[in-house]
Amino acid sequence: MNHRKIFYQAVIPSMLAFALSGIYSVADGFFVGNSLGDNALAAINIAYPLTAFIQAAGTGIGMGGAVMFAIHNGSGDYSRSRKFFGISLLLLALSGFLFTLFFLGNGERILRMFGAEGDILRLGAEYFRYIAFGTLFQVMATGIVPFIRNMGSPVTAMFAMTGGFLTNILLDYILVWVLPYGMTGAAVATVIGQAVTLAVCLIFLMRKRELPSLSFDKETLHMAGKVLFVAISPFGLTFSPNITLILVNKSAVYYGGNTAVACYASISYISSVVLLLLQGVSDGSQPLISLCYGKKEIRQAASYRNMAYRFALAVSAACMLVIFFSREHAAALFGASREVTENVGRIFPVFIAGYLFVGISRITTSYFYATEKNRLASILIYGEPLCLLLFLTVFPRLWGIEGTWLAIPLSQICMMLLSLLFIRNQNRGTGKKTEETAEGSYAGIS
Repeated sequence: MNHRKIFYQAVIPSMLAFALSGIYSVADGFFVGNSLGDNALAAINIAYPLTAFIQAAGTGIGMGGAVMFAIHNGSGDYSRSRKFFGISLLLLALSGFLFTLFFLGNGERILRMFGAEGDILRLGAEYFRYIAFGTLFQVMATGIVPFIRNMGSPVTAMFAMTGGFLTNILLDYILVWVLPYGMTGAAVATVIGQAVTLAVCLIFLMRKRELPSLSFDKETLHMAGKVLFVAISPFGLTFSPNITLILVNKSAVYYGGNTAVACYASISYISSVVLLLLQGVSDGSQPLISLCYGKKEIRQAASYRNMAYRFALAVSAACMLVIFFSREHAAALFGASREVTENVGRIFPVFIAGYLFVGISRITTSYFYATEKNRLASILIYGEPLCLLLFLTVFPRLWGIEGTWLAIPLSQICMMLLSLLFIRNQNRGTGKKTEETAEGSYAGIS
């Protein structure tokens, strides 16, 4: 069996699909920024974490269920894996309904908490209002895609996300540039794009006849709890860049004003694509790792993890080079003013430095939740924003807005070092046992 070939067949479609999903926000910023200017660009940047939360919730629940689905498929318990699929679909539908009600009632209030005011608040509230109406489509679409990857169809998952992306681009052009719908048009384009992704996923499931089990018994609540427990990690992995976005936006508003927010908007749009490429590597390797874990092939699971490390580092290095040599023109892509464009070219190298560190920590995190080590995964995921918050309370007071920018790569370095420490301790513990004992330590799959 050519494990390297299997790895690339799983990871490359996933990586491309995640990169395209990242361009959703870039597309909105591109069309709105070029149409309405710096304030609209900043408004999208401040409102986008709420959109990302919706999509991360879907990804978290879907990935939580998909991990359990793959593990039980690996152990041969196919009826239980289908039941995890059914429970996950119900959780996705319920969360979509509840989030719709919550965000319609509280969206503008949350934007104020993020630091939006004046025109930025008005534009951001207009954008997010229509995003909230389409919450169910977004949660279901992002939640079903991980199952399709774990069913052995990463290319189909890529096509589903590509279809949504292309729809979003086309509608952004029509509703923002051709027709004068501005922020509303950008939001509607995003929602319809996610609806197209969901439609492709449902067609695939019906054609493949991958039917979920929707029976209820005394174990149902326990299994739902396991899905949600695993979901904490992939949700955090998907949403953590947006926690960074929220924290840095607030610091940028306070220490640098709207110009600093517009600068970070351009940087965050481009960085989001790089981070999602890396998430594509980690999530693409997850089905392989979980399947090996279910079969108790622990050495092979670690081998796939190491392949993911090497590939993520190569992707990070390539992105760093491309962005470094094009940094002086990066903000102009979004219609930013000359002042913003010049500032982005000056400060972008600070952010580029963190890409290598993120690649290591994301692969480690994905490996942990793929093998049910959710506590270690959660420490890495939620430790980064806590570390960033600590740095943001200190550095900007010392160095102003430059301290805000510096806090980001330093927090990423901390999480990389912690992830390597966790892996080292795990490898050391495993190395003291025989192969049979080491495999037994990973047993206990429910």
